Amino acid sequence: MLSSALSRVRSTVSRSVAASASASASASCFSTRSVGVRSYSDHAVSFMHVDTPDNNANTPFDFSPELYKRIDQILAKYPPNRKRSATLPLLDLAQRQCGGWVPLAAMNKIAQLLEVAPIRVYEVATFYSMVNRKPVGKYHLQVCVTSPCMVKGSDEILHALEKHLGIHLGETTADGVFTLGEMECMGCCVNAPMIAVADYSNPPEWRYDYYEDLTTETAIKVVEALRKGDKTLKIGPQNGRKNCEPQGKKTSLFGEPRGPYCRDL
Repeated sequence: MLSSALSRVRSTVSRSVAASASASASASCFSTRSVGVRSYSDHAVSFMHVDTPDNNANTPFDFSPELYKRIDQILAKYPPNRKRSATLPLLDLAQRQCGGWVPLAAMNKIAQLLEVAPIRVYEVATFYSMVNRKPVGKYHLQVCVTSPCMVKGSDEILHALEKHLGIHLGETTADGVFTLGEMECMGCCVNAPMIAVADYSNPPEWRYDYYEDLTTETAIKVVEALRKGDKTLKIGPQNGRKNCEPQGKKTSLFGEPRGPYCRDL
């Protein structure tokens, strides 16, 4: 009986070890995503904070008087015992003020204003990819890498931008103008491939624009127009398409559609 029990224990341990090894291999498999011939680092790393001279708990931070007025307006929308609902709006204000990123000291300040533990702010900041916890360039270029854009050539656009800017994914140019990133579906699949550009060149104001129907050549033209501050740069489709309509001339809906048939009864 004892030998039988020991045998079952050994069998259970063996299965547990095998399952652990399988899970480890699976985690390793999903810890990187292939981008062409390159590999993008484990997303889990983005949850980690590493103190630097300009980003630690002792780094001075406070909101500007103008943004404090905006904070008062935001907090007025929530009951006193639900102030934590303003976490994301305040993170957005901090990111605007800091020119595109939210330092640790800003998160701690937000926690103080909302009267919550700092971890509650960290949880939100690490969940949303649009909250940048490291400095970014004046223009944050985010290439859509979801299936429709990938099928239409997003990898080629990403590599072309890397070569043109002399940086890799997740890096910033030496002059601090561009940061190159990736993003999942942006909701313009019919106009694939596309990039989103977060413009932090005039803090605390910012813009978030889509450039669609790109080729490697037009993607580089967009980047150079941004570099030059070209105010005539057109957002949206870059191939002459109007919004998300078919290219070329209309094939239907040449006039006002008739009303519902039920009105003829």
